[in-house]
Amino acid sequence: MIDRPVRIGLQLQPQHMDYDTIRRTASEAEEAGVDVLFNWDHFYPLYGEPDGPHFECWTMLAAWAESTSRVEIGALVSCNSYRNPELLADMSRTIDHISAGRLILGIGSGWFERDYTEYGYEFGTAGGRLDDLAEALPRIESRLGKLNPPPTRKIPVLIGGGGEKKTLRLVAKHADIWHSFADAETLEHKLGVLRGHCETIGRDPAEIEVSVAGNPESLDRMHELGGRLFTLGVGGPKPDLGELRELLAWRDDMNRS
Repeated sequence: MIDRPVRIGLQLQPQHMDYDTIRRTASEAEEAGVDVLFNWDHFYPLYGEPDGPHFECWTMLAAWAESTSRVEIGALVSCNSYRNPELLADMSRTIDHISAGRLILGIGSGWFERDYTEYGYEFGTAGGRLDDLAEALPRIESRLGKLNPPPTRKIPVLIGGGGEKKTLRLVAKHADIWHSFADAETLEHKLGVLRGHCETIGRDPAEIEVSVAGNPESLDRMHELGGRLFTLGVGGPKPDLGELRELLAWRDDMNRS
């Protein structure tokens, strides 16, 4: 495999805090040296008080494009079901320009049923949502190729999920980054499956950056397996960046070695 440097991401979960706190924490993370700043694409908190404060994903990404200057930004991950693929492509291109080429287009098939039912989307089945994602990805790619002005760069596509028959096949075909939610043992198996899908379509799996959770207990093992983007999640009401700073120090040590 072609090696690549370790990068550190922060998923700033937009729940249980006011926007001033979100903006201030994003700035602190950028100043600390984080490589990627993520949020998530939900309409309600995923833990804590279920009806607590929460903000929308893509509006926030546009704001981050203006309030940050160096970090890449994106959703971990955007739900394919919530937006027309052509619209999502145009939103991505626009934020790509606002941010001067710092957007990562994170996308997945969706899973949080309350988002769907409360906002009027059809929840359907997991398989059906994956089929919808498979249909959407070529449409997104096609629309990005038609927009005027075009994106400032080839916008990296991050696909999240670990389904072996459908999701990893989509990763092999479309993704620049794959985010796995698996532990180390499972990741090793999933990487083998992904390599198989890449071989089938004639793609070098080294082209795909492997993204994993920034769990301090498994950093070295995940790195040994091929993980290179390590992301820590923090939420409100008072985000603590202490663990993030430890991850950044580990990144710097790994990249010097």
